[in-house]
Amino acid sequence: MDNLFTGPSATTVATVESPAKKHALPRASVIIVNYNGFDYLEDCLSSVLDQSYPDFEIVLVENASTDGSADIAEYYVDQLTLVKAGENLGFAGGNNLGIQHATGNYLAFLNPDTVVEPNWLFELVTTLESNPQAGLATARILLLSKPDRINTCGNDVHFTGIPTVRGWMQAAEAMDRLEEVISVSGACFVTRRSLLSEIGGFDSDFFLYSEDNDLSWRAQLAGYRCLYVPTSVIYHRYAPRFEADKFFYLERNRYRLVLQNFKWRTLLLLLPALILSDVVTWGFAVLQGRQHIAAKLRVYKWFLSHWPEVNRARRRVGSFRRERDHEILKRCSYRLGYGLAANGGFASKIASKLFDPVFFVLYRLYLIVVQW
Repeated sequence: MDNLFTGPSATTVATVESPAKKHALPRASVIIVNYNGFDYLEDCLSSVLDQSYPDFEIVLVENASTDGSADIAEYYVDQLTLVKAGENLGFAGGNNLGIQHATGNYLAFLNPDTVVEPNWLFELVTTLESNPQAGLATARILLLSKPDRINTCGNDVHFTGIPTVRGWMQAAEAMDRLEEVISVSGACFVTRRSLLSEIGGFDSDFFLYSEDNDLSWRAQLAGYRCLYVPTSVIYHRYAPRFEADKFFYLERNRYRLVLQNFKWRTLLLLLPALILSDVVTWGFAVLQGRQHIAAKLRVYKWFLSHWPEVNRARRRVGSFRRERDHEILKRCSYRLGYGLAANGGFASKIASKLFDPVFFVLYRLYLIVVQW
């Protein structure tokens, strides 16, 4: 694998200064993976085409939709590159297919259920141009149904791998500083093509959910940083849902996130916290009922039959790793997003009071002990 990293990692973040001549900006490819997006794809494409960035292309991956949205894609065929997957490759695999057809130095990944502000891409690319130590930049993502409220400003990730949205339902004006985050949001972010060449793109085996967290962690282990850019604004059709199939992917992929990216000695030390996080997710599954319990059991079965590919992924990470596990842990959270999963009800409040203090103690201990 080519070594394209050009300098040591850094933690300082430069102030973005817009280039005097926008035409000097490098070409950017906006990759959109569509699967059954009939209700929103046209709004997304129209807003992307109406943006201010001077040199961009759209690569639309049609992921074998069955709802007629492929016809919308055909309508825009003269204004974009249409790639037909032939089958549903998932979010990760669909984006990897899009990368193969993209020509830009910068690659922007955008959900089809979004609407963008005209300056969204310009702000993300110029931030990366001004911060060579940064590899990924994510937008301020507001709720399309409630544009005065935040959907997420990058992702938070618990140190046991459980993700949650960052800034959920805070006022749109909150979180107004350019800052580092543990993970970008897959709904909207930009990265350098050279970085993906180095760390291998998305892990297609994730299929969907948490593939953005995995990409972000691998980038940081390679020595890059993830930035949240508040001046880049988009709107997202989003409502928290945790049906059984989604619960399966979230649980399977959060295990993969820690198993594939942390060293063995880190995992051994994390074992008490990982067991406690399993107690929490089992509690959620039991409260939801039989389908969620079955989904949780499917996670264990999956790992029994797919352990070799997890091991291969670990070796890939080892081939470009430059940073310590400590660098990942120190950006993680010790709080879980109970309220998002349980709609802020009584059970979530009890869980928070019961488990967060224990997670806090374990987390502080790990920050002291894990120095590799």
